[in-house]
Amino acid sequence: MLTVRGISYLVGGADVRHDMKTIAGDLHCTAVMLICDDVGRLVDAARSALDEGLDVYVRPHVPELRRTERLEHLEATAEAAERLRRDHPDRVTLLVGSEFSHTAPGIVPGPRSFLRLKLILTFHRALRRRIDRRLHRMLAAASATAREHFRGPVTYAAAGWERVDWSLFDLVCVSLYRSRRNHATYGDRLRGLVGDHGKPVVISEFGCGAFAGADQRGAGSFQIVNWFADPPRVRNDHPRDEAVQARYLGELIEQYDALGVYGCFVFTYAMPDYPRHDDPRLDLDRAGFGVVAVAGDGTHTPKQAFHEVARRFLDR
Repeated sequence: MLTVRGISYLVGGADVRHDMKTIAGDLHCTAVMLICDDVGRLVDAARSALDEGLDVYVRPHVPELRRTERLEHLEATAEAAERLRRDHPDRVTLLVGSEFSHTAPGIVPGPRSFLRLKLILTFHRALRRRIDRRLHRMLAAASATAREHFRGPVTYAAAGWERVDWSLFDLVCVSLYRSRRNHATYGDRLRGLVGDHGKPVVISEFGCGAFAGADQRGAGSFQIVNWFADPPRVRNDHPRDEAVQARYLGELIEQYDALGVYGCFVFTYAMPDYPRHDDPRLDLDRAGFGVVAVAGDGTHTPKQAFHEVARRFLDR
């Protein structure tokens, strides 16, 4: 049974309390994964979520911090999460971070997370041993830091290609997007995760864009945008199709439930940096992963995916 039915939330300048009410009441989520680089804003968002009856997964996101600064930030986050946990026992989970192989400098070469990710995707096999060795050292240090200051469950949002020693953590937590490349083996991967570790499995991210063919691209949906144009614009012809995103999310939620996955977090609630626009060339929303479209004036509009996720979660 899919026990944790959640969505991730990029903590920013929006009306967080209103969004938490929507996530709990209209999306029928039982949990929310809060992502932010600022400990204070994470705590404020967590309190709003907890007040609405949502369990909270706290996920610090500091992609360009070096090891020492990263662990210091994690220590501060863990201390804040422990205060939340004391007030709300059994409702707070701490992630030490996500996808360190590219978000943490030094595991692979490159000055920015985006460039390191491109390097991994291009030369994954050649970098495998280096990634495994350095990632393990980073995760061991992060797990120890988290547990020193936080008494609740601890996990890590692994990239699909990362090999993690899950004995360090209480939950197996993996971002697992489906695309044309892994469509045939996706179910086998889920069965392996559920059967091989003896721990609850949580899918920390899954989703796609809202255009024809986005389900075949999965995590690569954002690549239809030319980010170097001013303003950024959609390349070529990618007709908006919200049904594609809705169907993709619905199918995977159903699959997770059937295969014994403990929990999942749709990626994501809203992406203001991918605004909805009437001009198809400037309609970046269809390249993003939000189930809510955000217009340039800040107006929020639920997409077909919003209603599909709400229906699936209510049925569970």
